[in-house]
Amino acid sequence: MKRNYWMIGLGMGWTIIFAGMSFYWAMGGLIGARSLGGAIYEMAINPSHSFIVILWLTGVIKLLGFLLLSLLLIQWKKPILNQLLFYVVKCVGVLLFLYGFLNFITITLSQFHILDFDLEPYAVWWRLSFWEPFWMIGGVFYFFSVKR
Repeated sequence: MKRNYWMIGLGMGWTIIFAGMSFYWAMGGLIGARSLGGAIYEMAINPSHSFIVILWLTGVIKLLGFLLLSLLLIQWKKPILNQLLFYVVKCVGVLLFLYGFLNFITITLSQFHILDFDLEPYAVWWRLSFWEPFWMIGGVFYFFSVKR
C-alpha cells in the first residue's frame, strides 16, 4: 500500500474542521447554522439537551476519521493491517463522496420541483455551493490518501 501524504494531511485538516463545526455548534455557536436550513436550523436556534448531546457525539465520531487517517502514518508490519486500512479508508472516502453527491442531486431536483424539501433559498445556495461539495472533497481526500 502506498500512502499519499498530501492527501492524508489534507484529509486530517478537513476532518478537524468538520469535527470543529459540530463542537462549535454544540457549544451554542450559530455561525453557519442557518446555511443548513430546515429542521436542523430550527433545532439550532432553540436546542434541546438531546440535540446538544447529538452534536457532541457527532463531533467525536467525526474525529474517528482523524484517527483512521493517522493510522496510515504507521508502517505496519502485518500485511492484513495494511489491507484492512486500505479498504476501510477507500470505503469511507466513497461513502463521504456519495453522501455529498446524492444530497447535491436531491437538493438540485428539489429546485426543479421534482422533489419537495423544506429548504429556504439561502440554505439551498449554501448546501449546493459549500456543504455538499465539502462532503465530496473530504471523500476525495480520504479515497486518494492510499493506493496500491
